[in-house]
Amino acid sequence: MFFDRAKIHVQAGAGGNGIVAFRREKFVAKGGPAGGNGGRGGSVYIVADANINTLHAFRRNVHYRAERGRHGGGTKKVGATGDDLLIRAPVGTVARIADSDTVLADLVRDGQRALVARGGRGGRGNAAFKSGRNRAPRLAENGEAGEERWLELELKMVADAGIIGVPNAGKSTLLSVISEATPKIAEYPFTTVVPNLGVAEVNHVQIVFADIPGLLEGAHDGVGLGLEFLRHIERSRILVHLLDGASPDPAGDFAVINQEMRLFNPTLADRPQIIVLNKLDLPQAREIWPGLQEALAETGSPMLAISAVTGENVQQLLYDVKEQLERLPDPVETAEAEELPTLAPVEDERSFRVTRLEADLWQVQGVEIERVAQMTNWDYYEAGLRFQRILSAMGISDTLREQGVQDGDTVVIGATELVWGYENALGE
Repeated sequence: MFFDRAKIHVQAGAGGNGIVAFRREKFVAKGGPAGGNGGRGGSVYIVADANINTLHAFRRNVHYRAERGRHGGGTKKVGATGDDLLIRAPVGTVARIADSDTVLADLVRDGQRALVARGGRGGRGNAAFKSGRNRAPRLAENGEAGEERWLELELKMVADAGIIGVPNAGKSTLLSVISEATPKIAEYPFTTVVPNLGVAEVNHVQIVFADIPGLLEGAHDGVGLGLEFLRHIERSRILVHLLDGASPDPAGDFAVINQEMRLFNPTLADRPQIIVLNKLDLPQAREIWPGLQEALAETGSPMLAISAVTGENVQQLLYDVKEQLERLPDPVETAEAEELPTLAPVEDERSFRVTRLEADLWQVQGVEIERVAQMTNWDYYEAGLRFQRILSAMGISDTLREQGVQDGDTVVIGATELVWGYENALGE
């Protein structure tokens, strides 16, 4: 079975924790802090692999997690970095954040990779906090949590030429004739229920063809099989629009299919097409061919009549496709995405928002302050004092007081709950 959609959960590795340690050598009095930093957590990448052609592997394996960073050690030893996780997917895979339109990966060539979840940075050990005012700090940070999210994967087949048309126009027969592909062929609509790829060689040049399942009027709204496979047309550089020579109205079929593509994606209207009337072995096809040429002349697209069954003019079609492809500019390859794209308008990470949830319950939201709260190791008294200083420096303490926080109120910052005003808590 052909799988071209999947939903997976990815989680990058958390950073390793920094530690509190001091030099303990026989002849070194008061050796000073020597706690090392934790290592960065592994990131999650999606990698395009030409040897994979469906998303079937993601049906059973849904959860993917990269390795976390190792904790720091004494004598300022830095923890090892966690291994990155490479998730292999077919060329043509698009990865979006679930339930959104945010694209994180659009893989169009073999070996291309994209970062979809960044590993957390390692926490600092107490050696990093040594200063002129604090020669022997007793605090260290936890490692930062790795990013995690649900992703929706969608496969759009990559081909030089996409063969489109109404059901039973002969697309699969044509693909089987021009390549070594063996699609299912029968005399009833929707024989093709999955896209098929075939490679034809023309004058030592290989051309990849995609047989797109037949489309009906209303395909962009999900009628027939259209909604499932219209997206595969988007990857084709040119379109071979196959018309059924046995149809009572081939020109009408042509107009309907083009309208459906336009409604699905307006840019498809500008995709180069070669109009091909199939089933020239039938007398009625030969009869309507001159009139059809005249009716579609205004499109400006090249036109040809063939018989996929007898092979008449099929070789000429291959030459025409090769010529059309040579006229097109080279496909622009998407740059390898080593960094996450901007997911939203850039915001000041130090900005924050204070919300009163209940009479004695407050919430502080902000990228930087939530990160600091998560990385603070509350087992160390000095870590709590440092957090208080950060709250004051960022203006959060003043904002809470202005809005009426009272001693004993609970303040929630990320996943951390603290009490305002008591010793070892948020108060000063």
